[in-house]
Amino acid sequence: MVFSDLLTIWRNTGLEFSEIILAQEMMETGRDPVAVKRSLKYLMDVMLEEAQKNFGKPFKTLTGLTGNNAAKLCASKPRVLSEFNWVATVTALSMAESNAAMGRIVACPTAGSCGVMPAMLYALRNVKEADNEGLLKAFIVASGVGNVVAKKATLSGAAGGCQAEIGTATAMAAALMTYYFSHNPETVGHASALALKSLMGLVCDPVGGFVEVPCVKRNAIAVNVAIACAEMALAGIESVIPFDEVVEAMYHVGRSLPESLKETGLGGIAATRTAQKLVESIHKTLNSGSET
Repeated sequence: MVFSDLLTIWRNTGLEFSEIILAQEMMETGRDPVAVKRSLKYLMDVMLEEAQKNFGKPFKTLTGLTGNNAAKLCASKPRVLSEFNWVATVTALSMAESNAAMGRIVACPTAGSCGVMPAMLYALRNVKEADNEGLLKAFIVASGVGNVVAKKATLSGAAGGCQAEIGTATAMAAALMTYYFSHNPETVGHASALALKSLMGLVCDPVGGFVEVPCVKRNAIAVNVAIACAEMALAGIESVIPFDEVVEAMYHVGRSLPESLKETGLGGIAATRTAQKLVESIHKTLNSGSET
């Protein structure tokens, strides 16, 4: 399945785009569209529930390198961020830190990028008072965007770098916001392409291999990229390169990245002197704890 095929079906039929995506899933997997929609609603509800519960909370994470970022931002009055961006950013930090503390998350599309989609959903519901039915349709469309990447490229940081994880989550979040406000699949394609292009080549370089640094803050930054890309697409700005071709390019970029920049913790910021000292200290602490 490619995005352009979904657009062709939509242009020829005029059907609700989320229903086209559910029907396409049935054709490819045999899964009942009603059951798939029910499953997606459950996942969306979990995201919103956990975002509400964890908003701005401090967490005790495995390494201690993160855990108080959401709480700090929540306690700080925003200087330039809009309310929408601020709520989305706090939510992204909260969910990513919850993941680092072994909390309940939805890997959407991965655990390392679990803060981006909930952040967009929560901001839409709490700031823009988005209705649940509209959110669900937009969520299904965003899932379709993620499915295109999963089938034509990869969602794995170990295979394609962080562009595959955070990049895809950002494209999905941009699609979510864009479809909620426009109900226009073509605009969704432009927003998704803009988002994925913006994070093209992003490496996966977790310090010590733990999904904390730089992963947590990347989730927060990524949702703001998604918001900007959605706003541009909604204003009529188009991606010169179609979404399917951007996905293909991302896949080839991921394959060309060295292994040290694909979740091994051996390159990028994970290879800095400070990171190496931190990892040594963390391992000593963890080892001493296991011996007691």
